[in-house]
Amino acid sequence: MNWDIIEGKWEQLKGGAKEKWGDLTDDEVTEMEGKRDKIVGKLQEKYGWTKEKAENEVDSFFTEKV
Repeated sequence: MNWDIIEGKWEQLKGGAKEKWGDLTDDEVTEMEGKRDKIVGKLQEKYGWTKEKAENEVDSFFTEKV
């Protein structure tokens, strides 16, 4: 997966991310800037997931979107 593409399309993708992970605030989604490590970290924080679980969720979601 090419994260440069995701970062470049973040404005279009962040609505879907907010919908998928509804506990995230608009500000949190904006601050992620489409960066994988920031997204994974915030999901771990918000949902109490392990790093592996958060990475799997992120990869699965963005594989479908990009």
